[in-house]
Amino acid sequence: MHGVPKTSRRTGRAAAAMLVLPLLGALGLVLGPAGAPAEAASGCSGRLAKTVRFATGSLRVYESRSYACAVTVARKPGARRAMRVSLQPRGGSAVVDRGKFTELAGPVTVHALNRCVRASGSVGRSSGSTGWILC
Repeated sequence: MHGVPKTSRRTGRAAAAMLVLPLLGALGLVLGPAGAPAEAASGCSGRLAKTVRFATGSLRVYESRSYACAVTVARKPGARRAMRVSLQPRGGSAVVDRGKFTELAGPVTVHALNRCVRASGSVGRSSGSTGWILC
């Protein structure tokens, strides 16, 4: 590039970078970050507030602003098996998701502004629960 001034080359590189970087960012949003934690695939938003591990899986409870959300995640995804997740706000009715799933039960969400919640979950015959939390 003998006939092209240096400033023109820099401008071309900057323009290329300005086109490529947003595309990479969009691709990251679509595909998700490499090695993303299972919470990202759970369907719950907010911060992970509590994890209860049991023999065949784990119960995860998330909290955000005025809501609580819970999922039960199988330790070894694969074959369909009985799974259940339940989330109850104090003074309210429990929201339950149960059935035969391969990886997770839920998410279930309840309004929990200034309210304690309790959660339980099971995979097969093994289960876990939280007691009252997020008070």
